[in-house]
Amino acid sequence: MHTVEKIGGTSMSRFDEVLNTLFIGQRRNSALYNRIFVVSAYGGMTNLLLEHKKSGEPGVYERFADAHSEDAWLETLEQVRTSMLAKNAELFTSDYERQAADRFITGRINDARDCMLNLQQLCSYGHFQLDGQLMKVREMLASLGEAHSAFNTVLALKKNGVNARLVDLTGWNQSEPKAFQDMIADSFAGIDFSRELVVATGYAHCSEGLMSTFDRGYSEITFAQIAASTGAGEAIIHKEYHLSSADPNQVGVDKVVTIGRTNYDVADQLSNLGMEAIHPKAARTLRRAGIQLRIKNAFEPDHGGTTISQNYCSEKPCVEIIAGRKDVFGLEVFDQEMLGDVGYDIEITRLLKQLKLYVVNKDSDANSITYYTSGSRKALTRAIRLIKERYPMAEVHLHNIAIVSAIGSDLKVKGILAKTVAALAKADISIQAIHQSIRQVEMQCIINEEDYDAAVVALHQALIEPENHGDVIVAA
Repeated sequence: MHTVEKIGGTSMSRFDEVLNTLFIGQRRNSALYNRIFVVSAYGGMTNLLLEHKKSGEPGVYERFADAHSEDAWLETLEQVRTSMLAKNAELFTSDYERQAADRFITGRINDARDCMLNLQQLCSYGHFQLDGQLMKVREMLASLGEAHSAFNTVLALKKNGVNARLVDLTGWNQSEPKAFQDMIADSFAGIDFSRELVVATGYAHCSEGLMSTFDRGYSEITFAQIAASTGAGEAIIHKEYHLSSADPNQVGVDKVVTIGRTNYDVADQLSNLGMEAIHPKAARTLRRAGIQLRIKNAFEPDHGGTTISQNYCSEKPCVEIIAGRKDVFGLEVFDQEMLGDVGYDIEITRLLKQLKLYVVNKDSDANSITYYTSGSRKALTRAIRLIKERYPMAEVHLHNIAIVSAIGSDLKVKGILAKTVAALAKADISIQAIHQSIRQVEMQCIINEEDYDAAVVALHQALIEPENHGDVIVAA
């Protein structure tokens, strides 16, 4: 059976390395095939096309959406062209491959430029509004990055004697969009995976519009649907690191262990903390299809990595991972009127969703509710104002906090709460709140933001390092 494997943008930027490890390596003849690769744009390219993911610096899309003149976005699009052609020159030393790569992406960029100019001209008339077309423009621009890297990958593989095929899911020049599942199924119909190594774009054009739901997380959704649609034996995500018991930069490379096995429940807890092993909607697709996921380090191909399955449970109760996040605020609402009103927080929850504030967790007592939220300070300030307007008797406070969690497929460890509290107390860390559900896959400690790094180290020392259970592989 074939595998479906996803490679992220940072790994794709180190293409010579992944070509000599993941794509080809020591494989010969039939061993090269029965694999589908889903590739992302080269690192930083989507930032130029849309906006910088962290800093928010505008790319082509943001300048097109906001510009009063076409010069701003056209100039940025030319910067994208320069960057993409420079990447081609870096990858291909021979004229034939480089010219083929240049022709392909130049044609795509020219088509996108002409389309956007025509749209801008059309919307200069009062009967047509640009706002209604911006999501389609965003998807079109995003697709350029994946098409660029996928085409180049196939070109490089063919140069090395591999029978490679490009499956372009971007819908370029397609007369009308198909439903997402149909787009995937039709694109892969009739391919003999045992004779062709398939490279697919991480972006898939469809009638539902992936970016309207998943924005820049679309590539993992595409990856999971390809695995489900083609009946893959295993789905593999290649990252730049192992899935480990904690962040090696915090705890120390010599202290962390690589997780050998875990389940999708644990993966979902990590996603909730902003540390995605896989997007939760992509994980749901794989779970329903009964496909095991493997997380591997792209630059250590011989390492088995981490397998994630539906029904796995550790042989004995244990903590597998210490994780958390610092970009969290405690939004506390105190109101004596809420006692006995089970629907009190429905409107607040709706408000937080409207403001795009992500709720990591919440707790409540008789007359207070605290939401542990992630989002911009501006949105939080607005939320506080709107809550006070809706509930004039309420007191609303904002706290700078962090969450540190102990996670495992079976956390029914005797005395784990006492060990956790003792470890944090020994490190002189005050616990603001603590959560453990009956399901017992995660225990969250709410602490002061400045204590986060020390708390991760303290809990790793207390809950993981003394254990030597058989479900982890000690990192080299």
